[in-house]
Amino acid sequence: MLEQIRNTHPLVYQHFSALPDGERHLRSILSIDRYWENLDLPVPDVIRDGSRLPAGTRIDEECDILYAGGTLGLLHAAVMTRKYGRRVLVIDRAEPGRTTRDWNISRGELLRLADSGVFTQAELDSTIVRTYKTGWVEFHAPAAKRKRLFMDEVLDCAVDADRLLGMARDKVLAGGGSQVLGHASFVCCYRFPDHLVVHVEEPSGKPRYFRAQVLVDAMGIVSPVAMQLNQGRPQTHVCPTVGTIASGFDNADFEVGEILASTEDAEVSGKRGRQLIWEGFPAKGDEYITYLFFYDKVDSPNDKTLLGLFEAYFRKLPEYKKPGANFTIHRPVYGIIPAYFHDGAGCTRAVSSERITLLGDAASLASPLTFCGFGSVVRNLDRMTSGLDKAMRENKLGEADLARISAYEPNVATMANLMKYMCYDPESDEPGFVNEMMNEVMIVLDELPQHYRQVMFRDEMKVEELVTVMLKVAWRYPKILKATWDKLGVGGSVGFVKNLAGWAMNQASK
Repeated sequence: MLEQIRNTHPLVYQHFSALPDGERHLRSILSIDRYWENLDLPVPDVIRDGSRLPAGTRIDEECDILYAGGTLGLLHAAVMTRKYGRRVLVIDRAEPGRTTRDWNISRGELLRLADSGVFTQAELDSTIVRTYKTGWVEFHAPAAKRKRLFMDEVLDCAVDADRLLGMARDKVLAGGGSQVLGHASFVCCYRFPDHLVVHVEEPSGKPRYFRAQVLVDAMGIVSPVAMQLNQGRPQTHVCPTVGTIASGFDNADFEVGEILASTEDAEVSGKRGRQLIWEGFPAKGDEYITYLFFYDKVDSPNDKTLLGLFEAYFRKLPEYKKPGANFTIHRPVYGIIPAYFHDGAGCTRAVSSERITLLGDAASLASPLTFCGFGSVVRNLDRMTSGLDKAMRENKLGEADLARISAYEPNVATMANLMKYMCYDPESDEPGFVNEMMNEVMIVLDELPQHYRQVMFRDEMKVEELVTVMLKVAWRYPKILKATWDKLGVGGSVGFVKNLAGWAMNQASK
């Protein structure tokens, strides 16, 4: 597989060939990149009526909840097993408890997992491999116009994701009768009035069938269930992200997290254009994580493949962090962070069906601008798990019942809609637009108490705080008004106002 990209992606070939598991990572990347092909295929047919279950099908085992996806699904499964006594089965097409990205969070936010009573504070602290003194955001601009915005207690803890997920996996396995199966792929499910039958396939092609009361879809952005529930268009925007965990940089500061940073204006070629953004986070020991990403509409003409972005990453990395003589890549990190524009006062994306609920990136309810899927699950885990247990006890497992206990948050949905401003559009934007706009936002935030920047980057903002920031930015930077028209138009503007109204009503009711 690596030989096939020797000429088309020479830098990816060079660096991945030096990794002991480079071939495996390349296959994983290409598998995720098939997401773009899937968007052009007929809508998947994976949720089927029970009458279509082949006659004579033998049920291998039964469980209360089957989780398709063994990353964030494991956190949810651990609580349902240990706190609520549910018998669960977690399947994953790869190795359960291993992720292709690492996570950053503040300690206070991570400790919310302890509220479940399943994880102890000591256990959670043991997953933090480094804490930074502070963090900053800075966008490319002439020195006189550039504003580096510092913020404390925002994404300032590096979490060993595999350690945390491994801990969750062990808790699932300690529950009576619960199982975790690796290298087992979801194929489809058959729905009956009082249960589901889930068809799973082993690497050998051997089919297995499991009976469950509920299916939790945690298969990420490539989920065929999410595709079917949303008529083949489960996302409106995406954030392709690639990077490495490496050591040997000449200019890495291990005391500071670089939350967002750009080093140049947007790349423009005809009707294509993207504003590339970096992140840099110290990890354990001498390891340092660098990410390169950009925000985009799903239907833009840009190359949004992870393979193509990795080639750009290796080409441009010295402009951001200079690899030294002992530069060593330990492993690549990558994924497509999903986003959805909610055109209404509530959740307008399908995140559930009868006896089926979506979790994490499959649900696409997080903000791609800040905290993403891990933060969304951490914030909502206690509510989602207690709600699912209650729904199962009361046998209220319809689409609307399960939608009410999803990770949807009005404030996050509204903030996520601001991603449209981060998507470079060659037809309406100057190459420096995103950088210029974000420098103005950073100046405004710097003039406000630090609380504003903290809640914005932790997805905790209140509606009046967002309105304050928006008005101050509009006063300082009138170009944002034209950009709003270009980015949102009439329909999008109305949808955004509906978002704000729904958020305000929800906030007032609490």
